[in-house]
Amino acid sequence: MGVIKVGTSSWADQLLVRSGWYPRAVNTPAGRLGFYAERFGLVEADTSYYAIPLPETAAGWAAATPRGFTFDVKAFRLFTGHHTPVAALPRELRPAGGPSLIRWRDLPAGAYDELWDRFHAALAPLAAADRLGAVLLQFPPWLARGDAAKRRIRDTARRCRPWPVCVELRHSSWFSEEAVVDTVTFLREQGIGYVCVDMPQGHVSSVPPILITTADLAVVRFHGHSTGWESGDRQDRFRYAYGEEELQHWSELLRELADQCAELHVLMNNCCGDQAQRDAARLAELLGVEAGRERAGAGS
Repeated sequence: MGVIKVGTSSWADQLLVRSGWYPRAVNTPAGRLGFYAERFGLVEADTSYYAIPLPETAAGWAAATPRGFTFDVKAFRLFTGHHTPVAALPRELRPAGGPSLIRWRDLPAGAYDELWDRFHAALAPLAAADRLGAVLLQFPPWLARGDAAKRRIRDTARRCRPWPVCVELRHSSWFSEEAVVDTVTFLREQGIGYVCVDMPQGHVSSVPPILITTADLAVVRFHGHSTGWESGDRQDRFRYAYGEEELQHWSELLRELADQCAELHVLMNNCCGDQAQRDAARLAELLGVEAGRERAGAGS
C-alpha cells in the first residue's frame, strides 16, 4: 500500500477562521498553519490560484510546518485558461489598456514566461524544504476533450516540471464511455497524475468519480453533494457533511486506490465552516492516518 495523506483544501478560509475550529489564542497566519499541521499531514494551497505568492510567503509556510508535512499547490488560474483579473498580475506585467479580464494568450510571450518564472520562484522554498507535493492544474469546465486541449494540458504540465503534476478535468467529454480509456492513456503517457473528484452528479458540470491512477501520485478531492451546487453561492455549493456510512465506504475505496500508487493525497473541499476539517479528521481515523502523520507500508 502506498502512502496516504489526508487534509483539506484550505487552512485560512475566513469561514473556517470564524467557525471556532482554531482556539482564540491561535490568531496569526503562522499560528493557524502550525495548529493545522499538528492535526493533518497535507493541505492544498489555493491562494496561488488567485495570485502568484511571493517566495517569502512560501518560505513562511515551510517554516510553520514540521518535516513530513506536504503542500499541494493549485496553479495560477491564468496558466490553466481561466479568465483572470488584470489586477491579479504583478503591476509591472499588466497590459496597458484593454479588458479587465484576460486569458493567457492576451499576454506577450515575455510576460507569460515571466509569470511562470515567478511561479517557480514562489514554490522553490517549499521544494527546498521537502514540503511540495504536487502542482494541481485545475482546468476550466469549458475545456472539452480534443487534440488542442491535450496539447494545452501537455504544454502546461511541462512548464511545471520537475515537480509532480496532477490534473483535474471538469468537462464530461473526457469521461464518456468512448473517451475514458484514451483520457487515462494520455495522462499515463505524459506522467501526469489524475485528480478524482467526488461531487454532485446530474449537472452539466458533473464529472464521475473514477478511481484510477495514472502516475505515482494520485489525488482525490471531495466537494460534497450539496443541492445548491449550481444555484447557490460559494458557501451553499460546498455546504455538505459526509455521513459515517459515506466515509466508511470511501475509506475502503481509498485503501484499494492506494494499492495502485506510491502516494495518495485525500483532500476535503467541502469548505463551509469547519466541516472539511471534521470530515477529514474522521476519514483519517478510518484510514488509520494519525494526526500529522501519513499511513504507509503494505499491510499497515
